[in-house]
Amino acid sequence: MFASLTIILMMATSVALVSAASLGKQAGALLAWKATLSNHSQVSLQSWGNMSSAPCSWRGIRCAAPYNATTPASAPAGYHRCLSTGLKLRGSLESMDFSSLSTLATLDLSHNELAGSIPSSIEHLRELHALLLHGNQIRGSIPPALANLTKLTTLRLSDNKLVGSVPLEIGSLGMLKELSISVNQLENYIPTSIGNLTQLTTLHLNTNKFIGPIPRVIRNLVNLEDLQLGLNKLTGSIPAYLGNLTKLTALYLWDNNLSGHIPEELGRLINLEELGLSHNTLTGHIPPELGRLISLEKLGLSENTLTGSIPAYLGNLTKLTALYLWDNNLSGHIPEELGRLINLEELGLSTNTLTGHIPPELGRLINLEKLGLYENTLTGHIPPELGRSINLEILWLDDNTLIGPIPNSIGNLTKVTSIDLFLNQLSGHIPPEIGRLTRLAWFQASHNNLSGDLPSGICGRGQLKYFTVDGNNLVGPLPTSLLSCRSLIRVRLEGNQLEGDISKMGVHPNLVYIDISANRLFGQLSESWGECRNLTMLRASNNKITGFIPRSIGQLSLLRILDVSSNKLEGQIPPEIGGLSGLFNLSLGNNLLQGSFPQVIGTLKELEWVMIRSGTRNHKKNRTTLKLSHNHLNGNISIELGMLVNLQDLYLSDNSFEGKIPSQLGNLNMLENLNLSHNALNGSIPSSFQSLSASYPWMCHTTNWKGRFHEVCSLKMLKLNGSCTIINSVV
Repeated sequence: MFASLTIILMMATSVALVSAASLGKQAGALLAWKATLSNHSQVSLQSWGNMSSAPCSWRGIRCAAPYNATTPASAPAGYHRCLSTGLKLRGSLESMDFSSLSTLATLDLSHNELAGSIPSSIEHLRELHALLLHGNQIRGSIPPALANLTKLTTLRLSDNKLVGSVPLEIGSLGMLKELSISVNQLENYIPTSIGNLTQLTTLHLNTNKFIGPIPRVIRNLVNLEDLQLGLNKLTGSIPAYLGNLTKLTALYLWDNNLSGHIPEELGRLINLEELGLSHNTLTGHIPPELGRLISLEKLGLSENTLTGSIPAYLGNLTKLTALYLWDNNLSGHIPEELGRLINLEELGLSTNTLTGHIPPELGRLINLEKLGLYENTLTGHIPPELGRSINLEILWLDDNTLIGPIPNSIGNLTKVTSIDLFLNQLSGHIPPEIGRLTRLAWFQASHNNLSGDLPSGICGRGQLKYFTVDGNNLVGPLPTSLLSCRSLIRVRLEGNQLEGDISKMGVHPNLVYIDISANRLFGQLSESWGECRNLTMLRASNNKITGFIPRSIGQLSLLRILDVSSNKLEGQIPPEIGGLSGLFNLSLGNNLLQGSFPQVIGTLKELEWVMIRSGTRNHKKNRTTLKLSHNHLNGNISIELGMLVNLQDLYLSDNSFEGKIPSQLGNLNMLENLNLSHNALNGSIPSSFQSLSASYPWMCHTTNWKGRFHEVCSLKMLKLNGSCTIINSVV
C-alpha cells in the first residue's frame, strides 16, 4: 500500500523571525501524537525527536513562509510536498492537538491506516490549504467544523469509511478547487450548498450511496473539469444543463439508476475526453451530437437499454482509445467506419442484437488490445484481416452464428492471451498456427462443427490454463504438449471423437476441472492423478480406459465429482475413495469392477449422486442417489449404507450380493426407491423397513423371501427381484 506523510508548517512571519517557542510548541504536539501511534509507526517516525533540528527537518515535515510582497527572495516560498512511502501509520486524528498546529498549511496523511473519526477540533487549522486524508480507515461523519477552514483549496477524504450526509456547511469553502469524497458510505441527497463552490475544478462523489436526482445547482460550477458521480443511487434523467459545463474533460455518471435519453446537449462538451454513462437504464438512440466530441478518448454507454444502430459518425472520434457499447439493445450492422479509430485499444459491442458480418476494416485497428463481439447474431466468416491487429490480447466472438473456418491469420496475434469462439457454427480444423501463440492462456471453441486434429503445440510454452473444445467432431490423439501441460486449470474435451493413449496424463498440479468423456480414448489412469491436488472434478466416462482405479485418487481432498463410468476398468474400488470427504458425485458404472461391497461409500457424508452402473442418468436437482447396479460386486451389503441418511434412491441390482438385507437401511427415512433385485440375498425383510413410508408402495413377491410388511409409509418403489407387483394398499 502506498503511504504518505506530509506536514507543512507555515510560519507566522519570515523564517528569521520565527520564535523557538512557537516551533517548540508545534514539535511537542507532533511528538505527543506520535506517542499515540502503533509501534510500527514509531519506527517509521524515528526522526521525530531530534530537537537540534526540530521540527523542520523531521521526516515528512517542511517549514515554509507565506508568500507576500515583503518576503525575502531567499526565504522558502510556496508549499513544498514530501511523500514518505510505506509508512502505514496506525492511530487516529482524535489524539492530535490541532490547536498547537494552527499554522499548518498542508496536512497529508493519505494512504495510511488511520482509524477513528475526523475531530471537530480540526477547525483550528485556519491556515490550511490542503487536507489530504484519502486512503485510510477513517469512520464517522464529515464534521461541519471543516467549514471553518476557509482557505482550503484541496479536500480529499476519499477511500475511507465515512457515513452519514455531507454537511450543508461544506458550501462555505468558497476557495475550494478540489473536493473528493468518493469511495465511502455517504448517503442521502447531494447537498445543494455544493452549488456555492464555484471555484471547483474537480468534484468526486462517486462510489457512495447518494440518492435523488443530480442537483440543479451543479450548473453553477462552470469551472468544473472533472465530475464523477458514478456508483451511487441517483435517479431521474441526465440534466441537459451539463452541456453548459464546457470546461469538462471527464464526466462519469455510471452505475446509477438514471433513465431517459442521453441529452443531445452533451455534444457541446468539446473538451470532453472521458464520458461514462454505463450501467444505468438509459433509453433511446445514441445522439448524433456525440460525433462532435472530437477530443473524446473513452466512451462508455454499456449496460443500458439503448436502441437503434451504432452510428457511423462514431468513426469520426479518432482519439478514442475505448468504446464500450455492450449489453444494450443495439441492432443493425457494425459500421465499417469504426475501422478509422486507429487509436482504439478496447472495443466492446457484445450482448446486443447486432447482425451482419464482422467488418474486415476492424483489421486496421493495429492498436486494438480487446475485441468483444460475443452474444450477438453476427453471421459470415471471421475476417482474416483480424490477424493484422497484432496487439490484440483478447478476442471474444462467442455465441454468434459465425460460419466457416478459423482463419490461419489468427496465428499472427502473438500477444493474444484469450480467444473465445464458443457456440458458433465454425467448421474445418483448428489452425496449427495457434500453436505459435506462446501467451495463449484461454482457448474456447466448444459447440461448433470443428474437425481434424488438435494443434500439436497448443501448450508448447506452458501458458495454457483454460482449454475447452467440447461438442465438436475433433479426432486424433491428444497432443503431447497437452498431456504434459502443467499450467492447465480447466479442460473440456468431451463429446468428440478423440483417440489415443491417456496413460501419461495427470501431471497437472494446477488443474481444477477436467472432462474427457464421450471420446475414444484408451490407456490407463495414471497414479500421477494423485498429484492434482486442486482437482474438484474428473470426468472420463464413455471411453475405452482399462486397468485399475488408482489408489492415489484418495489424495485429492478437494474432489467433488468423479465419473469414470462406461469404460473397461477392473479390480476393486479402492478404499482410499472413502477419504474424499467432500465427494458428492461418484460414477463408476458399466465397468468390470469386482470385489465386495465398498464399505467406504458409507463414509461419504456429502454424497449426492453415486452411480456404479450402466444406463442413462435422469438428473434431478439435489437428488441423493446411490447406484451400484450392473457390476460384479459380491459379499454382503454394507451396514454403513445406513449412515447416508439423505439418500433418496438406492440401486444395488444385478450384482452378486448375498446374505441378509441390513436392518440399518431402515434408517434411510428419505428413501423413495430401493432396488435389490437380481442378487443372491436371503432371509427376511427387516422389520425396520416399517419406518419407510410411501404413497404408492411397490411390493415384490417371491418364494425366496420370508416375512412381510405390516406398514410401509414412505417408500414409492421396492424391488427385490425381477417380478414386481404393484400393491396400492398397505400390507
